[in-house]
Amino acid sequence: MSWTITWSWQAPQRIAALAPVEGGMVVSSGLSLIFIEADGSIRWKVELPFKAHYAQANNGVLGILAAHGFYVLSTVDGSMLHEGRSTPGGFTELLARPGGGWILSGRQGHLHLFTHEGTGLRRLDSGKVRRLLGWLDREHMMWQASDGKLWCARLAQTDQKRCLEDRVWSWVTPMMDGRILMQSSDGGIWEGVPHPFGWDSLERIEYESLEPMEGIRSADGWWVLGIEGHLHHLSSTTQNDGSNILGSAMDLGDILIGLTPDTMVTATREGLIRRWSAPHLAQAERQGRYKAAAEAALAKNWDERRALFARAQTAEDEGRLSKAVELYGALGRKEDVRRLLKRQKEGGE
Repeated sequence: MSWTITWSWQAPQRIAALAPVEGGMVVSSGLSLIFIEADGSIRWKVELPFKAHYAQANNGVLGILAAHGFYVLSTVDGSMLHEGRSTPGGFTELLARPGGGWILSGRQGHLHLFTHEGTGLRRLDSGKVRRLLGWLDREHMMWQASDGKLWCARLAQTDQKRCLEDRVWSWVTPMMDGRILMQSSDGGIWEGVPHPFGWDSLERIEYESLEPMEGIRSADGWWVLGIEGHLHHLSSTTQNDGSNILGSAMDLGDILIGLTPDTMVTATREGLIRRWSAPHLAQAERQGRYKAAAEAALAKNWDERRALFARAQTAEDEGRLSKAVELYGALGRKEDVRRLLKRQKEGGE
């Protein structure tokens, strides 16, 4: 393996959250939110009224948890798109929904469902949630309960939930490429491919004496950040001989995220960020660049659609209904088009 550090960066204050965005990352440092590009340059920096303690990107927008509230920002320039809502006790995590939208876990034992723009829809009584794990499809999502068991919910017209099994896991990663990595109560590490009613596969990885903090899946398998601050490479053929460890002579911290299939980032809470890359994963690097470029294009498109919608609303407010109909039509908002055409017939412009 030939993973190396491509660049390092020192945040101005302690890091509260780190999230991958369009091949780069967003860093929450003090009250600042900073977007760092893949080459280490800064795209934008904004100041928030409260420290952001969790972040995730989705289709050109950035979901932020700060204090008791949920906010939605543009990934293009960091501008505020929507101040969602707050809940008693606040939120602990958020999870982007495939195709748009969000689900948030609350400290009072509920899952809160939001639209892509940050409008609240409804909530589900879930019990205390330790970690949101991911989506099996647009309707089925998984989480780990406070007692260590795994749950799956079906979010449709009638929300339903069920416990996946009685087994208790002491540590679980978010779902990546349809897989999750877990640690059992005896310290064993397992890789599973879940479905709404159980497992498609569940395999024990022979790796002993590992106390995991975070884990991500790259093009060459799982990387786990241990409590001692080292990166461990895990697979079903892993040999526990030290040859599969990165950063053995340094403390990499307790934060680990994956940016693309061939890049990952470690960070200390004190603010030292290190970006790792793997030149031997050339094909994965190209795929990662294509995906990052597509996400960036989608972000710009989302920003343009938002501006177009604002123009349509202004035209409607000013009574220029034909112009408003044209703009709403360009956005595919058929209900608004029908509504304005009806107004034109009844009263005209």
